Amino acid sequence: MSDTMIKVAEVDDIPVGEVKIFEVEDIPVAICNVDGTFYAIENVCSHDDAPLGEGKLRGTEIECPRHGARFDVTTGEIKRQPAYAPIKTFPVRIENGAIYIDISKY
Repeated sequence: MSDTMIKVAEVDDIPVGEVKIFEVEDIPVAICNVDGTFYAIENVCSHDDAPLGEGKLRGTEIECPRHGARFDVTTGEIKRQPAYAPIKTFPVRIENGAIYIDISKY
């Protein structure tokens, strides 16, 4: 495993269809469990800095709880406005039941 990977949580901590919020070296991160596959996004909406992890996860899209902007958690791509820029995503690796993310390119 690369030494840039940081352990964030255990797989069992985040049920399917759920999102959990973490601070990883002062970066707000939301980990999303989409049908058993984990994705990590910056926990900040590009529209108004709302905490995306408090929004609803619908398949691979997360909806901002403030104004309804939607993003694809697999790519960070905007799926619905009022967002104006994609969100940051982070590589994820699962090893021995633990979730690791790489924030080195943040």
